[in-house]
Amino acid sequence: VDVPHLADGRIIVNPQEFEAVEYQMIRDKIDVGVLYPFITDTNIEDITCDGLGPIFIEHKIFKGLKSVVGFDNEPVLDDFCIKLAEKSRRPITYRNPIVDATLPDGSRINIVYSSEISRRGSNFTIRKAMDDVISITKLVEFGTCSYSLAAYLWICIENGMSLFMSGETASGKTTSMNALTTFISPEGKIVSIEDTPEVIIPHRNWSREVSKGKGKGEGEGGDVTMFDLLRAALRQRPNMIIVGEIRGVEGSVAFGAMQTGHPVMSTFHASSVEKLIQRLTGDPISIPKTFIDNLNLVVIQSAVRRPDGSMVRRQLAVSELVGYDAESGGFSFVEVFTWDPVTDTHEFTGKGSSFLLESKIATMLGIPEHKKAQIYMEVEKRAKILERLHKAGYTDFIELHNMLTKLKKQGLLNIDI
Repeated sequence: VDVPHLADGRIIVNPQEFEAVEYQMIRDKIDVGVLYPFITDTNIEDITCDGLGPIFIEHKIFKGLKSVVGFDNEPVLDDFCIKLAEKSRRPITYRNPIVDATLPDGSRINIVYSSEISRRGSNFTIRKAMDDVISITKLVEFGTCSYSLAAYLWICIENGMSLFMSGETASGKTTSMNALTTFISPEGKIVSIEDTPEVIIPHRNWSREVSKGKGKGEGEGGDVTMFDLLRAALRQRPNMIIVGEIRGVEGSVAFGAMQTGHPVMSTFHASSVEKLIQRLTGDPISIPKTFIDNLNLVVIQSAVRRPDGSMVRRQLAVSELVGYDAESGGFSFVEVFTWDPVTDTHEFTGKGSSFLLESKIATMLGIPEHKKAQIYMEVEKRAKILERLHKAGYTDFIELHNMLTKLKKQGLLNIDI
């Protein structure tokens, strides 16, 4: 095609052509190339490329879809994966062909490079970043938890209990754990440790630490693993340590931190308390069974299908870990909240029999034996506070945190003895 150009070689284009060239330059050189429309669509949650062939997406409304975009050339796909890895600042090589990283917009990406490992060619999965952090009042609105459940966790977290948010992939664990950070004392020092930065914390005194390298075992050479960061965090005198996800040897350090009185919050892949204990006590975490009760709370969350066919996230149960019985070889735990799928409500089954509220928190607060029932009244009081704030329009994460900080400074959250 004979393209009109000036004597010095510059090409003459009309405004529409200029716009198209500009869009493609920005899309390919600055943004994420052919994935740009998917990344900018707020209704798309996941983007998957299984190798050669079409790209699949998970849409909030239309669920799983096959897109018209894809790859039919292996070198082009490999080159695209290399560029994605470079954008995430975790370069990919034949020696390190698997990358877990974060794209510039905050989305999580996992890349498996080369057809030697992935038979259909390099593949990648992108889990889109949330537009904004979801508050606890918003989770109540969605039906994920109830005001009473949130109030119970509020009292536990405020009084230094350690908690694992557990469930399957895409059950909303990180979203829920993030919402609970608003209950940590506003003047507290928090250290967060992650391999891909996701947690957003509203507190001013927050150290955000991210691992560097493969993140497995102890660091080699220039690697700084979650294990290394967790060990360093214990020297920083934090009021709360938040671990993005416990899946390996860093679990033993987390339990060491709990034993020395540092509360820990983390997400964990397990669909029940029994499975969680199995994973903690087995390889590679290998926590001694007698240490398990250093973890106080387990919240089991899941994506469930409702009768109308919609998929929703629900906190199925909240359990308190009481201890290990050496004679029977079993663990005792109390389920204090249970989700009823028929009514889609959360029931406070542990009301009047909570081990943590009565034996730990009430004792810590100096509440005498004959007045221990007052701690349950405190749960009701805080549930009402959250409900009133919700009705007053406090659904924004930062606004709600600021309001709770104000109420605490005014002494309205003090537990009466």
